Amino acid sequence: MENVTQSRYMPPWLPEPGYGSFADSRRLPDEDVALIKQWVDAGMPQGDIADAPKPPVFSSEWQLGPPDLILHTDSSMQVPASGTDLFWNFILRVPIIETKYIRAMEIKPGSPQVVHHANVLIDRTAALRRAHPVDWKQGVPGMELTVPSGDSFDPDSHFLFWKPDSVALIEPDGMPWRLDPGNDLILNLHLKPTGKVETVSATIALYFADKPATAHPMLLQLEHDDALDIPANEPNFVVEDQLKLPVDVDLLGVYPHAHYLGKEMEAYAILPSVEGKVGEKKWIILIRDWDIDRQSVYRLVAPLFLPKGSVIHMRYRYDNSSANLRNPNNPPIRVRAGNRSVDEMGHLWLQVLPRPAKDATEDPRALLEKTWMENRLRKTPRDYTALYNLASVEMSEGDFKSAAGLYREALQTDPNDALTHTALAAALDASGEWQQAQAEYRMAIAADSQAFNARFDLGQLETRHGDYSAAEAQFQQLLVANPNDAGAHAALGAVFAETGRDQQAKQQFEVALSLEPRNFDALYNLASIEASEQNLPRAVDLVRKALEQRDDADAHQLLAAIHAQSGKMADALSEFKAFQRLRPNDAAPHLALAKVYEAMGEMPNAIREQQAALAIDPANPGGWNDLGVLHIHAGDKVAARKDFEQALKLDPSNEAAQANLSRL
Repeated sequence: MENVTQSRYMPPWLPEPGYGSFADSRRLPDEDVALIKQWVDAGMPQGDIADAPKPPVFSSEWQLGPPDLILHTDSSMQVPASGTDLFWNFILRVPIIETKYIRAMEIKPGSPQVVHHANVLIDRTAALRRAHPVDWKQGVPGMELTVPSGDSFDPDSHFLFWKPDSVALIEPDGMPWRLDPGNDLILNLHLKPTGKVETVSATIALYFADKPATAHPMLLQLEHDDALDIPANEPNFVVEDQLKLPVDVDLLGVYPHAHYLGKEMEAYAILPSVEGKVGEKKWIILIRDWDIDRQSVYRLVAPLFLPKGSVIHMRYRYDNSSANLRNPNNPPIRVRAGNRSVDEMGHLWLQVLPRPAKDATEDPRALLEKTWMENRLRKTPRDYTALYNLASVEMSEGDFKSAAGLYREALQTDPNDALTHTALAAALDASGEWQQAQAEYRMAIAADSQAFNARFDLGQLETRHGDYSAAEAQFQQLLVANPNDAGAHAALGAVFAETGRDQQAKQQFEVALSLEPRNFDALYNLASIEASEQNLPRAVDLVRKALEQRDDADAHQLLAAIHAQSGKMADALSEFKAFQRLRPNDAAPHLALAKVYEAMGEMPNAIREQQAALAIDPANPGGWNDLGVLHIHAGDKVAARKDFEQALKLDPSNEAAQANLSRL
């Protein structure tokens, strides 16, 4: 005890004091280290036994009490007694029917002695499971995973990290992470043989928050793995990186990472210059003697404010000499970057909470992502991940042509990557180039027959453009591979509905809802059919459930039409207003509101909405005719005459306007 505390080998705590202030520090104060030495030198005398505390009692139950949800792996795997490190991914389906916010998580890997560390990833689109429809329950090998974030910019933002001495992961107040129906959790395990065969399975406990997040952090990474090429017997190999912040941030936590050759790690920020003076240096972390077996996530005691323009620096030193007792190679050999423990890494992960600028309309996380990816491209111009992620940000901001260009650059690195072909197709479709999008979806499927997202999106595109037989074939093939895919059932139902096969459509929608009761598309489309068949109470119930999932303009319009059909004009008015709120630049909601106000006898309001519609679409002769009719009902024949004349100016053959003007 004296030796390991005097040398600071125990208790395990790598950060140097005075170079960042971290919560839950395990570093013993100097006076405690001295007290242990004094006690050992005195012969380790026993104190008064009456003053001894009761021995701790450790429970095998969950640290935070009964969880709200427990997830189990569907299978276990065996780690051989010897050999190289293994990387394994268990896919855990999340059985929820509404969005949940996670305030805490605890991981039990089953055999912690064989698990070096683990990460949890959120697979928003179940892409990994879809890519392995037959064997996903057994798990998937590999360390580096790429999973799409879905239809919106949704960056990773939390350290969902475990190692054998981890306690439950409790998120700060106001910062739970989100799980949606249909999401999967991926438990990414780094496994090390122990000398005997070990069996690994895992359990994850989740604790729900009452409210969604009010603050949205983001993870940033500094690295320069391309520079990691360490000669044998080199004791002082240095790798550096830096990142200039485009927005104000609060730094919340840090996770430095290297392998066995890592020796010294520095991370600090240089603040912007003030009145010509060199910017202040703020230490983030300093580790003088890195040990991969003691790696950890370090959370700051208090957030560290870093203003816009601050430059974050990473400087790692590696020792590839025989003097490094942790060197796995004897004699030393040349070592490059890689995922295996005998390779090297140099990563610095930072959790930051961006502060939006005044009057800013752009998500500050998007600005951070852009800056980060551009920094990666500066170091490695053909960096596939940087190109792909930068394109995703452009997609989220509506710049589809720029996104398409970046996806094409990424494909130069890997021409057969189905994920990128799928993303490029989505960008092309959004920019109106749907035939090219169709070709890209087909290329994705040709590159990977398991590219289910590409097949689904292709079916949706073909549905929109009236190629119903082709769309039907895509969805049928999806259901052969995965009969329980609620989205594919709902999409196939939509094809049946479009082709007049309402009963077959209803069957598909009902199956989709039995698998996923809150599937928006199935709820909305089934409501439309029920309304057309005059089953109005059920139609109302279905469309209301759809609106619980998504504040959707078309759903509000459908519900308004059902209310109007039932004579509930006040309810119809409310829903058409919601329709207009979501489509502010669309004339259709104003036209619908004008009809409702007319039916309610509120002519001034009806005229106002009709005029608003014509302000958006002034070349609508039918709209001018309808405005004239409203003016007649309101007793304003002069205005009505002008309306009918405008209608005829736009369309001299408009019979309704001709008759109304003649009658007037």
